[in-house]
Amino acid sequence: MKKTLLTLLATAAMSASAFAADIKPAIIYDLGGKFDKSFNEAAFNGAEKFKAETGIEYRDFEIANDAQREQALRRFASDGNNPIVMAGFSWAAQLEKVAAEYPDTKFAIIDMVVDKPNVRSVVFKEEEGGWLAGILAGMASKSKTVSFVGGMDIPLIHKFACGYTGGVKSLGADYKVLEAYTGTTPDAWNDPVKGGEIAKSQFDQGSDVVYHAAGGTGVGVLQAAADAGKLGIGVDSNQNALHPGKVLTSMVKRVDVAVYDAFMSAKDDTFKPGINVLGLKESGVDVAMDDNNAALITAEMKAAIDKARADINSGAVKVHDYMTDETCPY
Repeated sequence: MKKTLLTLLATAAMSASAFAADIKPAIIYDLGGKFDKSFNEAAFNGAEKFKAETGIEYRDFEIANDAQREQALRRFASDGNNPIVMAGFSWAAQLEKVAAEYPDTKFAIIDMVVDKPNVRSVVFKEEEGGWLAGILAGMASKSKTVSFVGGMDIPLIHKFACGYTGGVKSLGADYKVLEAYTGTTPDAWNDPVKGGEIAKSQFDQGSDVVYHAAGGTGVGVLQAAADAGKLGIGVDSNQNALHPGKVLTSMVKRVDVAVYDAFMSAKDDTFKPGINVLGLKESGVDVAMDDNNAALITAEMKAAIDKARADINSGAVKVHDYMTDETCPY
């Protein structure tokens, strides 16, 4: 009996080990690195949560340039990593190729749609979160001039800007929104000095609240706002704690949830390919409220945000998606 019990325990342990061995998750970050305090770091946090809950290790890699994309993706796939998550739209071309070559590997890409039977594409309604951030910016502004600093000048980042502008302008046509971008190459995500310079230029033009969607560059934007006695608005991760009392809010985009869900569903054998769209209703985007910005958010602001959130979720307010026609009507 004792021998039988030991045999059963050993078999169960081997089965558990074999199952865990079948799950070899990996994540590859975009330019800017996993500790950018923004997009990549949110992805890292999702992977860390998965590891903490399951005890399953994951592989990750930080690319240094675009030339490393296909090599890194192919290496992970050939090593048997599964699932493999890519943080960022810039992985699309490489994923199109590699996913076709490894049909039994599950892939997930964030911020882009890749139509392959083994790919999950996770996109967000950044415009909805931007609308809420715009309302808070407008209500906090004393000059009725606010601003936006984007990273790479691409339609996806205009999507952030357009939603923000719509939220600001919903308060009145006399509000002004200044808009600028760091550059047209991937280097635009990791230039905090330039981000700070752009923000200072906008302050000189009357802006007293600045929202960034610029990855690591945004750290410079928030620093410039804090130094100038203005208010910053963070993005992707909750950046309120970077400058407590100087960051009005952060437009949180749950990249962490996208990574965690991809890993966990693969573990549970419930991974489904296709397009996942996460907006306010799905808790995919929102504005962050915590002790770090509590003194900046009035009861009136909270009420306005609650109403806007409800109106967007019900369809009473439809926030324009810049990506549909590459125009912004606000």
